Amino acid sequence: TRHRILGVSTRDEVQTVYVDTPGLHRVEARAINRMMNRAARAAVRDVDVVLMVVERLQWVEEDEQVLQVLRAAAKPALLIINKIDQIDDKAALLPHIARLKDLYPFVAIVPVSALKGSNLAQLEGEVGGLLPEAPHLFPADQVTDRSERFLVAEIIREKLIRQLGEELPYANAVQIEEFSQQGGIIHISGLIIVEKPGQKAIVIGRGGERLKQVGVEARHDMERLLGSKVMLKLWVKVRSGWADDERALASLGYQDDG
Repeated sequence: TRHRILGVSTRDEVQTVYVDTPGLHRVEARAINRMMNRAARAAVRDVDVVLMVVERLQWVEEDEQVLQVLRAAAKPALLIINKIDQIDDKAALLPHIARLKDLYPFVAIVPVSALKGSNLAQLEGEVGGLLPEAPHLFPADQVTDRSERFLVAEIIREKLIRQLGEELPYANAVQIEEFSQQGGIIHISGLIIVEKPGQKAIVIGRGGERLKQVGVEARHDMERLLGSKVMLKLWVKVRSGWADDERALASLGYQDDG
């Protein structure tokens, strides 16, 4: 996640607005790192409840960094232990929870599996019980504050990360240059931006196969999201230093939410 994104869940009288933030970066080497850190810290200040997510039986340095921000904000917080379906020794979970209880006065610690849907209803109940009474902020059928144009760009970026995670983890961005409906088909043109010529070659792959695979997988998800046939075209362009250029970041839709 590079942007602060709202997800809206309305169930009967309870409307919960989830604020998904970028992760905190220990090293603010470039403008994009500094921008994402400001967005994450601002979100913690603004919300009523903080949901801190950790994985399995891990507690890493990045988790400690998040906890420091949480202590400074002094907000009610739930700790979510995700991916419990991947824990082979379930007996190790209770001692791990006991250790985590000593780190911060969490309202509750909820083990979940987002993939399997385990304990998500319990989590929603815990969140709803901590929210203040107020008018709903969004219509009941709205699920996010982001546009379809933004969402399809994120779909392309997701497929890139899945294909290239270890080879090219953060050095790419996606810009949607065309989003139009012609008849029963939505035409989308996406520009994938990298920093170096060698990265462009990695994204394209031998004979264009990797870029083609990214396009196939992205188009499938877009059609499901938009409920329409999609014609997707992708290009790759080198734009040196974009991640350390605040004007370039602004042109790509990155906002300083702080």
